[in-house]
Amino acid sequence: MIDIHHHLIFGLDDGAPDLDTSLAMVEMAQADGITHIVCTPHSNHSYPYLPEENAARLAQIQERSGNQITFGIGCDFHLSYDNIQDAAAHRHRYSINGKNYLLVEFPDFGISQNISQTFYEMILSGITPILTHPERNQTLAAQPHRMVDWIRMGCLVQVTAGSVTGDFGRTAQRVAEQLLHDRWVHFLATDAHNTTSRPPLMRNAYASVARTHGEEYAERLCVANPRAAFYGEPLPEQPEPAKIFEEAAPQRSLLARLFSLKEKA
Repeated sequence: MIDIHHHLIFGLDDGAPDLDTSLAMVEMAQADGITHIVCTPHSNHSYPYLPEENAARLAQIQERSGNQITFGIGCDFHLSYDNIQDAAAHRHRYSINGKNYLLVEFPDFGISQNISQTFYEMILSGITPILTHPERNQTLAAQPHRMVDWIRMGCLVQVTAGSVTGDFGRTAQRVAEQLLHDRWVHFLATDAHNTTSRPPLMRNAYASVARTHGEEYAERLCVANPRAAFYGEPLPEQPEPAKIFEEAAPQRSLLARLFSLKEKA
């Protein structure tokens, strides 16, 4: 399995506090069957994104942990004005392994009405936004139809493995299950922060998806799609999302209608 969202690098944010914790997280992930980890420290007002420091600390983890895990690097990109402006100027600074996929994190409240334009511009520039854990975002969990236009234009969706198994509460689990059922999900990831409350575990979520939705879907979310994101390749062919074009949103926005007209032309 390949984990594209993981706060492994020590001392950078609210993830691993020290090198020993990072090494313990690597050991736990490996035991769970994870073969690749994208290290994704936060990039927000509280935690500045420092690529050189990130790389130096990851090198320490690699040296101490051996070659059992293939490491990559990216960030948990907060959709703030400053971040968006800097990402526009430095297209691959924040993306997974400097390629063309970017994990984007929404604020809990007050999602900007202009965010569709931001995503559209990212996609035009060659960057594919991956919407992280919408099932845990209070706004999107209550109003998942807000994602319709974003998915239509090419954004992807990552659900947290712990949400699938109920570790983030009933609401997150219910929303995650509905997103999975409707095939709105492209990735499962751990969003690991430590070895206790936010551990680097995917196996139980994989098993749950395989049991409920089929082995092929679980493999796609945990192996095939994450591998494409890790190496900057196009995703394999995906199943058609249910309810996304007509039924999910009470009213389709102007942007969605424009895309529909373009498809019919």
